[in-house]
Amino acid sequence: ISGAGISAESGIPTFRGEGGYWRIYQATDLATPSAFTANPSLIWEFYSYRREFARTKEPNKGHYAVAELEKRFALENKSVIVITQNIDRLHHKAGSKNVLELHGSLYETRCTKCYRIEENWDSPIAPSLAGKGLPDPDTPDARIPVEELPRCKACGGLLRPNVIWFGESLNEDVLDKTWTAMDACDFCLLIGTSSVVYPAAGFAPELATRGVPVAEFNLEDTPATTNLRFHFKGKAGETLPAAIVL
Repeated sequence: ISGAGISAESGIPTFRGEGGYWRIYQATDLATPSAFTANPSLIWEFYSYRREFARTKEPNKGHYAVAELEKRFALENKSVIVITQNIDRLHHKAGSKNVLELHGSLYETRCTKCYRIEENWDSPIAPSLAGKGLPDPDTPDARIPVEELPRCKACGGLLRPNVIWFGESLNEDVLDKTWTAMDACDFCLLIGTSSVVYPAAGFAPELATRGVPVAEFNLEDTPATTNLRFHFKGKAGETLPAAIVL
């Protein structure tokens, strides 16, 4: 189970605390359905910036350790499933094959009209967003006409990022697969997650209650720490490879 901490080591902003701003906006205020309805141009600038920025980043040793563990276990007919709260696709880039994205992906779109979901790696995602989305506080909003924002190739409807915004439910199919993985789990690595965002925050403690060994890798203690069997304090890129003896 991975969270923002593992990607932060690759330079991906967590958009929390003092670093939680994009321009003059609190990033969490932009990650809502109401914000998109009110100003789709602004929200697409924000997510276009995040897409282009994440595209320049590489997985770190923590990501690669997880991918290597999957390869090793496959030789023993065992599986490793990555349940991630991250939307940057760095686990995929590192080579992980079995990845469940709880909060969606920067590189998928969902049509607001026909609800079609598609993978999209276009750069930029629409011509009108070329060079837009700069995070500097004095950058003016582009105010792109809605008809020039990303559109569905099937029906022409307005596209939105296929990510889970605050106030939205998780994808049922992804959640079902997550619970199936949880039921079959016999060991869990909890990597770089603050353990405050539910339902993901409850996964590791629930496993621990069942007697499943859980190893937490984090820069600091979290609300889950006291309930878990192992805790490795430090950067996941350093502690994780050492802990699993790569």
